[in-house]
Amino acid sequence: MTRRVGLHTLWLLCACALLAYLAMTRGALQISSDQIWQILLGQGASNVKLIVLEWRLPRVLMALLIGAALGISGAIFQSLLRNPLGSPDILGFNTGAYSGVLVALVLFNQSVTAMTGAALIGGIATAALVYLFAWRNGVETFRLIIVGISVRALLMALNSWLIISASLESALSAGLWSAGSLNGITWAKTPPVIAVLLLALLLMALLARRMRLLEMGDDTACALGVPVERSRMWLMLIGVVLTAASTALVGPISFVALLAPQIARRLGGGVKGALPLAALCGALLLIAADFAAQHLFLPYQLPVGVITVILGGLYLIALLVREARRQ
Repeated sequence: MTRRVGLHTLWLLCACALLAYLAMTRGALQISSDQIWQILLGQGASNVKLIVLEWRLPRVLMALLIGAALGISGAIFQSLLRNPLGSPDILGFNTGAYSGVLVALVLFNQSVTAMTGAALIGGIATAALVYLFAWRNGVETFRLIIVGISVRALLMALNSWLIISASLESALSAGLWSAGSLNGITWAKTPPVIAVLLLALLLMALLARRMRLLEMGDDTACALGVPVERSRMWLMLIGVVLTAASTALVGPISFVALLAPQIARRLGGGVKGALPLAALCGALLLIAADFAAQHLFLPYQLPVGVITVILGGLYLIALLVREARRQ
């Protein structure tokens, strides 16, 4: 099993590297491998340097990082809830983070740093609200998902009202953001989000063993010395932070957190909590969706969220068909 996971990890790394290379070289200006190499050595034409280092490179790196963050976030919630639908986009946490961004953008016209903080507040507040409404002498998974879907619907109505009430410029910006887009990412916008994501990923690495033990059941985990409720709350907080920070930069990108852990589980032969595989699957899904959004519908460029919604819809249809056949 370890060899199988290692092999798939290598294949996913190669696929991510290939798509990153294609994203760096393909576009309105085709850039060759020799030009990329010259730029890495500090040479090359200034206009090519600008396109590669300031426009394409931050977009590629953030697609990989945010995809990995969403994949891990989905793996956390699906592991804790023991349900393939237990992802932050289904539960409405990214919608709550987007609500925080809208409040900061539309009502207060704040900077990227402030919007990152607002997204974290919105995502955490939404998670607390869902958890509170779902609590009945404990939290049952199905009730939590239903409450999450209901809260998500209410937040979508709030977000629509905020966009309608905004100025034309803010409404256009918020409307594009609502679809999930990697357009316009620059180095200046990334430091707050990168800092939050790296901190959350570091904490997740420290708690990964606890998550694996929790998958064995609360009684077993408690017998092995795991503080069950405290560990579960920390893991859920990390999952919300990963989703909220990603939403602050690129908007609510749906279905990556839902799909990546499921693909990782199948690649790992049913191993739950395969976080590296989930991270790589999320990174590959997002950079592939972004590449498709840029190049498959020329001369138009779609927001990457449109492609991920299509992929998610196809996955849900396949899931329903499989369940119908099984019954």
